[in-house]
Amino acid sequence: MTKMKSLATDSIIRRRENSIGITSLLWSLLGACLWTVAVAYKPVIIVHGLFDSSGDFKNLQGFIHEAHPGTNVTVIDLFDRGSSLQPMWKQVEGFKTAIYPIMQNSAEGVHFICYSQGGLICRGILSTLPDHNVHSFISLSSPQAGQYGDTDYLKYLFPQFVKSNLYHLCYTSIGQRVSICNYWNDPHHRDMYTNSSDYLALLNSDRPNPNSTEWKKNFLRLDKLVLVGGPDDGVITPWQSSQFGFFDDNETVVEMQHQGIYLKDIFGLKTLAARGDLFLCSIPYVQHVWWHSNETVFHVCMEKWLV
Repeated sequence: MTKMKSLATDSIIRRRENSIGITSLLWSLLGACLWTVAVAYKPVIIVHGLFDSSGDFKNLQGFIHEAHPGTNVTVIDLFDRGSSLQPMWKQVEGFKTAIYPIMQNSAEGVHFICYSQGGLICRGILSTLPDHNVHSFISLSSPQAGQYGDTDYLKYLFPQFVKSNLYHLCYTSIGQRVSICNYWNDPHHRDMYTNSSDYLALLNSDRPNPNSTEWKKNFLRLDKLVLVGGPDDGVITPWQSSQFGFFDDNETVVEMQHQGIYLKDIFGLKTLAARGDLFLCSIPYVQHVWWHSNETVFHVCMEKWLV
């Protein structure tokens, strides 16, 4: 009888242990579900650069999905390859039309990763879209202050020109139909740039722009601006343009903090810095074509802003 009581007691204890185990498992599963909901990541929108296409960003998409599982990543498939030479404002409007529905379907907001020329396109979108909900704008090796250099791209596009005489073409109505001329910034011909640039000169209010106040207000809807670049880029010239530095008329680089667009807070850089929402990320030994495929660049310069 004592043995039977002992067996019965053991059975009861085992049932209780099983019950406790099942309950614990259920609570763990519930906790995991709640954790998943709690860390749901905002959608990421990627805009490519000159001569790129959406297929060039598979590595970056993989990095994002590995670091932040479940993230909705969209690489906008517009103005690919040769079409990326079309005028910048035309591209801004095209990308804006494709991106806006994603924003509208994302109540918590979205993130931008915009590479090379795409970083300037995204600036145009952020400046002209009054109800955007972009949290982090990661400008990935983009000529934000303009471009002025004898690069392989220049030789390919304009074989008869070098940087010192490209202004003869770029600062004409015909030249302004080519995207790179829209942000070609010749430090030796500033007046011609100011008067002729249909894109960068307006974004930077280098000439009177009646929309400048509204564009600044729109741009400052950003939560974070992250400017990524590096000294071994080889294309963006000077490389500090990726962080709003640029040449003076002696081709000496003037860093962003000493540029008029910053000191006068033309479109909000100084305000973002004062808010603690402007970040520079400089990485050496990265060539221009590898920024979006370099895992170190992703982990150091991008990952923490995509939450």
